[in-house]
Amino acid sequence: MTLSMYQAAVPVFVRALGNLAHVLKKGEEHAKAKSVTDEVLLQTRLIPDMLPLVRQVQIACDMAARGAARLAGVEPMSFEDNETTLAQVHSRIERAIEYIQSFKPEQIDGSETRSIVLKTRTGEMTFEGQAYLLHFAIPNVFFHCTTAYDILRGAGTEIGKTDFIGGA
Repeated sequence: MTLSMYQAAVPVFVRALGNLAHVLKKGEEHAKAKSVTDEVLLQTRLIPDMLPLVRQVQIACDMAARGAARLAGVEPMSFEDNETTLAQVHSRIERAIEYIQSFKPEQIDGSETRSIVLKTRTGEMTFEGQAYLLHFAIPNVFFHCTTAYDILRGAGTEIGKTDFIGGA
């Protein structure tokens, strides 16, 4: 059986963000038990020159949501980067998941060769759909989910590999 672009994208993005919400919830519980405020936890970084937890979550959500939209050939929905509480961060993850799930297989399947052009600070990047998904979108989603996990783990949250990967 062939794996479709939809199957390779939407369930992967949804699961990654769902697992991110799970580890974030555990981080929130740990922070509350230690009297750490939302602001402090959301601004926690691995090292000074890396982005804080809140930005890791925002970027993971953006990569997944924009990835699905670009594969579907539609203009991606924009999310404001204005979360200052854990409740707002959870809401952003939920909104991103709902948006990703709004795409139908027929919108994404067949996008393997669709031209995708990203405008970045350093110029344009051009991909075909399959390369965009496998070599840019998915790795970026997992990079930022992993970094968020690492920030939470470094802050003392009792989480492990099964929390990151999620249930079978």
